[in-house]
Amino acid sequence: MSDFSISELQKLHDLAFNVARIARTYMREDQLRRRKVALATRKKLNSVDLVTAADEGVEKTIRDSILKEYPNHAFIGEESYSAGEEKRFLLKEGPTWIVDPIDGTVNMVHMFPVTAISIGFCLDSIPTVGVVCTLYSAIRHPQGGAWLSELGPDGPSTPLPLVSTPPPLPIDAPKGCLFFGEYGKDRRDHPQSNLTKKAANFVNMATEIGGRGGKGGMVHGIRSLGSSTMDMVYVASGQGDIMFEAGCWEWDVCAGIAILLQTGGIVVGSNPPAGLGDTDPIPMANLGGGRYLAIRGCSEDAGGRSARVQQEALVREVWKRTERLDYQRPV
Repeated sequence: MSDFSISELQKLHDLAFNVARIARTYMREDQLRRRKVALATRKKLNSVDLVTAADEGVEKTIRDSILKEYPNHAFIGEESYSAGEEKRFLLKEGPTWIVDPIDGTVNMVHMFPVTAISIGFCLDSIPTVGVVCTLYSAIRHPQGGAWLSELGPDGPSTPLPLVSTPPPLPIDAPKGCLFFGEYGKDRRDHPQSNLTKKAANFVNMATEIGGRGGKGGMVHGIRSLGSSTMDMVYVASGQGDIMFEAGCWEWDVCAGIAILLQTGGIVVGSNPPAGLGDTDPIPMANLGGGRYLAIRGCSEDAGGRSARVQQEALVREVWKRTERLDYQRPV
């Protein structure tokens, strides 16, 4: 993994952790001001794609702090990217920070308590360090790890996943799984729209086995939290089993993927790759592809199936029950 040692990655992690805590204070103060002053918002794509002064202020705080320490690193932030004309995937091979200053802005507008500051760091285009505030964090390295902590890098922390030996996936998965997914910003109404397909996918996953023309998944529940970042880290921490998402961006998932990978989870494309055979290994999702299917880490099952075998089997079961989603960006 390039030439970064574990101690160098630890420094990056600790910087991200401390910057996230500072940014969280900024966000909390902004929320307290709402007791007296209404929150001002602007639309980006439409009325469910919002930006606030807090988003921009938090991103500036994070960017300035990181680039002060690492001026030669690249930085991709949601709000600065969204304000520009360039919509291609900008990640290069070099050290790159990918930041969502506030994921779950609509939740923040409504004061629904699921928002997150997401700070990810990539090496060789792979999410390697991630901090998600409420403070999940990880370093992807043989000597790294993933943690849940509130008191900073030197304070007490809880290793992730929360169950030290994560259980096997349910034998009849997706039956018995907890499934996370979002409706997204694309709200166009026609029979082949992404919104229509997502709604059908969620119904398929929830329906009894044998229902919906054999697509029923009988999952334990569907969770739509309004934050792809939090969906991802709940799966990483073992508090959910599946995340199925499309239409989000690299800053929504970069830090979460770093944490997921370090806890033994996998992330692949939510659409099956063209030409993939029934027994072919499933490749990792393209970070800029906008389509993600994450499966939590697990241990060997009673039949001797490895974690990876169980995870890929569940991926294929999800693919059987979901329609392909069409999100495009310039290349």
